[in-house]
Amino acid sequence: MTRSPMRAPRHVLLSLLLLLAAAGPGAQAGEQRAVVELFTSQGCSSCPPADKLMGELSRRGDLVALTYPVDYWDYLGWRDTLASPGHSARQRAYAEARGDRAVYTPQVVINGARHVVGSDREAIDRELARQAPLPVTVDLTRSGDLVEVRVDGALPADAKMATVYFVFISRPIEVEIDRGENVGRQITYHQVVRDIRAIGMWEGGPAVFRLPASEMRKTKAGHCAVLVQVEEAGRPGAILGAAIN
Repeated sequence: MTRSPMRAPRHVLLSLLLLLAAAGPGAQAGEQRAVVELFTSQGCSSCPPADKLMGELSRRGDLVALTYPVDYWDYLGWRDTLASPGHSARQRAYAEARGDRAVYTPQVVINGARHVVGSDREAIDRELARQAPLPVTVDLTRSGDLVEVRVDGALPADAKMATVYFVFISRPIEVEIDRGENVGRQITYHQVVRDIRAIGMWEGGPAVFRLPASEMRKTKAGHCAVLVQVEEAGRPGAILGAAIN
């Protein structure tokens, strides 16, 4: 069962069991097999297990793990201190792109295409196991006041270009919750996205993108990630490449 704003809002979810095995034998050092995006909420009683496990996912060398706190459960009694309307919009845009209207917490979206019910560990493992390493190479480096991104590879045959996104990520944040479904709990959030912005369009082949490191300080980000993602009718689609530092 999943918590969805399109269903009964007080429905109790099963706890998320995202304990994943170590990187599969097909992944070589430095290869990114998947981008795992978790949509979560401080006001959702079933989300804390997912939030905890994101700490483990973030240490896997073959994954880029990102947390997007959403704001649509704020009315339940606690206003999520990390939530952004943009995160909720991204989750809904994924659902629109898939055409399934599946919006719930905690929800994991893998490589911008497949979503997995957080309580279904077997489905998560199965979905990650079938993912080949991301086809586009992304090299992310930071030197002084400059962040440089090098992208190389080929676009899918049906895509003319992809968007290169710069993702600002916070270091672990502890939040004490004194109202709502998680009242009395102190929860640590990992890899929280503070901002995501397009830094350029990629048309295939080698390309370089640069951004001032000062942009990270403006968002109070501890580190950053890059996503190379196809857009379909203005909605986020398949992720082709990613890197994090």
